[in-house]
Amino acid sequence: MLENKKIIAIIPARGGSKGLPGKNIKNVLGKPLIAWTIELAKKSKYIDKLIVSTDDKEIAKISKKYGAEVPFLRPKELARDDSLTIDAIMHAINWFEERGICFNIVVLLEPTSPLRKENDIDNAIGLFIKNINKADSLLGMSEIYSDTEHPYGIKKIKNGYVKPFIKHKNFYQRQQLPKVYSVYGGIYISTTAKLKKYRSFYQKRTIPYFLECWQNYEIDDIYDFICVEAILKERLKKPWSF
Repeated sequence: MLENKKIIAIIPARGGSKGLPGKNIKNVLGKPLIAWTIELAKKSKYIDKLIVSTDDKEIAKISKKYGAEVPFLRPKELARDDSLTIDAIMHAINWFEERGICFNIVVLLEPTSPLRKENDIDNAIGLFIKNINKADSLLGMSEIYSDTEHPYGIKKIKNGYVKPFIKHKNFYQRQQLPKVYSVYGGIYISTTAKLKKYRSFYQKRTIPYFLECWQNYEIDDIYDFICVEAILKERLKKPWSF
């Protein structure tokens, strides 16, 4: 059991998106996309420090306006199209440790996956802390219900012909498919020690935090953006604790 847990939440938001330029601060129902994640994280009873890691001054300005800390601007080499999010996370951890500030647990909150319920962040952190003796990381996950997205339903093209990606003897029914899950970019959690060791939130002892399938969106282009905005608009009509 970790004693005197200190938890940092990191929201990575680089400025150079090509699929949807300026997506992290694009207006969604009256406020920047990143604000949805910042405002929800600020309500957490567990998070000790909430920061945004960005290379962009405009993103930094808006993030501060909505209550996040931006203690540094991320180096440009960590904000390219091919840059890995884990490198930005490790840069933030190292930045604090060089100044004598250490955290036991790291929470990654992607701003491009804003479809979280009011209590998802704290429920996920609470679940992780409860299981910390047998788990080193946690992933937000949702079950795949569509047979077109299920491994048994996915197809490949071989020699110009459509073939099943995974071979199966008999025609399957959706209800008979084994349960499979996809990772939701809204919530990742790890102990700092294991994150340094594996340089990934996918570890040997990773547990799931289950979400609903409507939450499993990540904004990469305008079509994702339209879908997410429509879902947020619909959900705002109802209590977020549903």
